[in-house]
Amino acid sequence: MGVLGAGQRLSRDLAGGHVGLIVGPASEALIGEVAKCVDRIAVVEHPLLDTYHSETTLTALTQACKHLDPHTVLFGNDLPCQELVPRLAHRLGGSAAGDALSLKGQNETVRLTRSVYGGKAQATIDLHRSPAIIWVRARAQDPALPQAPTQDITRVSVSLEQNTSIKLMDRQKEMQGTARLEDARVIISGGRGLGGPEPFTQLQSLANVVGGQMAASRAACDAGWVPADWQVGQTGKKVSPQLYLAIAVSGASQHIMGIADAKTIAAINVDPEAPIFQHCQFGLVEDYRKVVGPLREKLIELLA
Repeated sequence: MGVLGAGQRLSRDLAGGHVGLIVGPASEALIGEVAKCVDRIAVVEHPLLDTYHSETTLTALTQACKHLDPHTVLFGNDLPCQELVPRLAHRLGGSAAGDALSLKGQNETVRLTRSVYGGKAQATIDLHRSPAIIWVRARAQDPALPQAPTQDITRVSVSLEQNTSIKLMDRQKEMQGTARLEDARVIISGGRGLGGPEPFTQLQSLANVVGGQMAASRAACDAGWVPADWQVGQTGKKVSPQLYLAIAVSGASQHIMGIADAKTIAAINVDPEAPIFQHCQFGLVEDYRKVVGPLREKLIELLA
């Protein structure tokens, strides 16, 4: 709900209305949740939107935005959103930015901050061209303040045709019943130093004890040891959990870019010169096989 909170505050800064735009199947439960945070809701439904296709969704968003004429459009930070933001800005003749940590509106301009140089600094960016199309970092935004649910719900009609310019070759779904990695409070991550897929079972057992989510470095994902959607880093997901425990992760700069906003980073690695130790608050130079099992047992004891 962080993106709704960001939209709520930005609409107040700019003295405008706050519209919740739902593109695709809109259940009553979803509409009900969004209605508590916005001034009105616009719903775009079409049979071709029942299954996500980037070109079809982009066309629907473009038509909906031309109908609504927004000053700013905010997205979450999943991969489809990151793909759609710059393309939508181009089609609408607006400006685009991503990975926003904070947002502020002043005199028709949207100002945002985002991490740069692997989290070592923050850049401040002003978007003057409207509409400003932005995706925001998960868990970096305060949730929306509850308000009286709006009854103003509009159905926006769009004209769509089956797009054949891009052929979908394969579709992989994230595991059901688990939170998005970007929303996780605790993340247990494994790297190439684990040596294969089997040790991730042990790490998963540790994650289960603390209610955490599993992640991995690019090397582990590229090797096929774990699903690709576990990847954290410059070319993967950017996360900001309360605790990020990196096990057998070397800590290359590309990986650090994905965890720069974690509140606490802890690391276990046999190499005392591993770059990860330059970025963590707690580090242990040891073979993970001597640590993970006893740590799990101790946590079970403490949490019992």
